[in-house]
Amino acid sequence: MVEKLQEQMYVIPLGAVKRAPRWRRSAKAMKDIRAFLSKHMKSEDVRLGQDINEHVWARGTEKPPSKIRVRAMKLEDGQVQAELAEE
Repeated sequence: MVEKLQEQMYVIPLGAVKRAPRWRRSAKAMKDIRAFLSKHMKSEDVRLGQDINEHVWARGTEKPPSKIRVRAMKLEDGQVQAELAEE
């Protein structure tokens, strides 16, 4: 069994995706979330949960949220798993 080493909550700003073309904004938001978690959790292996994907794509490709709150867990094998933080 793989144990979690570290758990962290992040509010990830996604304002920079407004500079991307409208039809590419949600895809860029997903890449930015992955890059943010990779940088802050110091791991290249980042797995995003289905709930994050559904939240970003809920309003289509042109209107992703301006920020997203996630819970990231770093596992023993270096993998980072992220899920949407519940309010």
